[in-house]
Amino acid sequence: MSKGLPKRSEDYSLWYNELVKKADLAENSAVRGCMVIKPYGFSIWEKMQAELDRMFKETGHTNAYFPLFIPKSYLSKEASHVEGFAKECAVVTHYRLKNSEDGSGVIVDPEAKLEEELIVRPTSETVIWSTYKNWIQSYRDLPLLVNQWANVVRWEMRTRLFLRTAEFLWQEGHTAHATAEEAMDETVQMMNVYAEFAEKFMALPVVKGVKTESERFAGANETYCIEAMMQDGKALQAGTSHFLGQNFAKAFDVKFATKEGGLDHVWGTSWGVSTRLMGALIMAHSDDNGLVLPPKLAPFQVVIVPIYRGEEELALVSEKAKELMNDLRKVGVTVKFDDRDTHKPGWKFAEYELKGVPVRIAIGPRDLKNNTVEIARRDTLTKEQFDLTSMPISQKIAELLETIQTDIYQKAYDFREEKTTRVDSWEEFEEVLDDKGGFLSAHWDGTAETEEKIKEQTKATIRCIPIEREEEEGKCVFSGKPSKGRVLFAKAY
Repeated sequence: MSKGLPKRSEDYSLWYNELVKKADLAENSAVRGCMVIKPYGFSIWEKMQAELDRMFKETGHTNAYFPLFIPKSYLSKEASHVEGFAKECAVVTHYRLKNSEDGSGVIVDPEAKLEEELIVRPTSETVIWSTYKNWIQSYRDLPLLVNQWANVVRWEMRTRLFLRTAEFLWQEGHTAHATAEEAMDETVQMMNVYAEFAEKFMALPVVKGVKTESERFAGANETYCIEAMMQDGKALQAGTSHFLGQNFAKAFDVKFATKEGGLDHVWGTSWGVSTRLMGALIMAHSDDNGLVLPPKLAPFQVVIVPIYRGEEELALVSEKAKELMNDLRKVGVTVKFDDRDTHKPGWKFAEYELKGVPVRIAIGPRDLKNNTVEIARRDTLTKEQFDLTSMPISQKIAELLETIQTDIYQKAYDFREEKTTRVDSWEEFEEVLDDKGGFLSAHWDGTAETEEKIKEQTKATIRCIPIEREEEEGKCVFSGKPSKGRVLFAKAY
C-alpha cells in the first residue's frame, strides 16, 4: 500500500488534509464546507463521545435534545450573543418548493414564506433558556444539569476537515443554578473534566486558563478553556466552559422562588467540545507514516495479521490467532483479525500503520513452531519477537498499551514544553514567534487595545490567562505598561 503522504516539515497543512482522507477518517461532501465522517473516523468520535458522556453523567448531568431551528427573535434577546453569531447564521425563510412555470427546475415557492424566519442553530443557549423558563419555578428545581449531543451550523467561509466546517458535531452542556458561586463552580468543574479527558484519553497535554474579555464566548461573563499545542507550533482551543451569569436568564425572564421567599433570576453556564477534537488528535500525535492513535481512543487497539502460503497454513495460523484474540478480549483489549486473502501482509502492515492501530501482531508458520509472535508498536515503529511461554499475551499487550498511552502523552508534553518560551521584549516576541512558534509566555498590560494591536501586527492572539500562573510584576512586551502576570500568546487554528 502506497501511503503517498507529504512530509509534515514540508507542507503541514497538505499533510493534514491528505492524512484525514487517506486514513479514511473523513472527506468533503457535495455541500460546500461540510464533511462526511467515514466509519473509521466516526468510530474514533464514538469512543470520545462514550468517555465524555460517562464523565458528564458521573458529575450529575443528564442528556436531552432541543430543536435544530431557533426563532430569529430569540437571538436578538441577548445583544452580545447575536452580535457574536450573526455573521455565521444560516437562515430558513421558506418551507416549500415548487416546479418553475418554464420547466427549468425547482424554485422556492414565494407563497410559502415563514411568518418568522428560523435560524439553524449555531449554538443552543437561546432555545434552551426559553425552555428553562417553563421548567424552573423554585429553588427546588435547581440545579438543572443538562447536556445534549447535536449538530450545529456556523457558516464558515474557510473550512478544513474537522477543524472548521460549516456543520459539525458536538456536545453542549447548559446548566442553571441558584447562586453565582454554584454556577462558577460548575464552569470550573467542566473545564477540569475536559482537561482530564484530553490528558487521560487523548494523551494531549493542555493548559487550563481564562479567556480575555475580547476572546470570551458571546454572552458570557467569563470563558474558561483548555489550550493545546500542535506539531506545527500553532495552538488549538480544545474545549470551553462559560460562566453566563444571569445574562440569558434575564433575556428570557427565567426566575425562581428562593429559599428565603424572594424571586431571583437563575445563574447559568454552558460548555462544549466538538469534532474539532478529532483534528487535535490527528495533529498532536501523527507522523509522516500516518495516524498515531492513543490506545484508549483507537477503534481497535490490536490487529493480528496472518503470514501464510496456502489454505493449510492459513487454517493453522488462524486457529492460533483466534486463540490469542479470545485471550486479549477477555481483558478488554479490542482486537481485529485480518485474514483477507485480497491483500498481502506487507500491504496490510502499511494500511494499519497509516490508520494508527497501536499494536500489530504478525504470526506465521515459523511462529507456530517456535511459539512466538512478532509485536510491532505504531508509535515508535519498533518490533520484537515475543515468546508466548514467557507470560500471558493478554498481560503483555495490556501492559504495552498502557506504556504506549503514557509515552504518546509524554512525547506531546515534552514537545509543548520545548515550544513554550518566556519572552520579555517586543523584539524577542517577534523573533521567537517567527523562528520557533509555539506558546509565548509574555507580560500584557491587560488592555484590549494592546491585545488587538499585537494581533494585527503578528496574527498571534492571547490563548489564555493560565489558571496556574504566578503573580509576577513586569512590563507589557508591547506597550511597556505595568503587568501583573504573564499570559500565553500563540498563532492558532
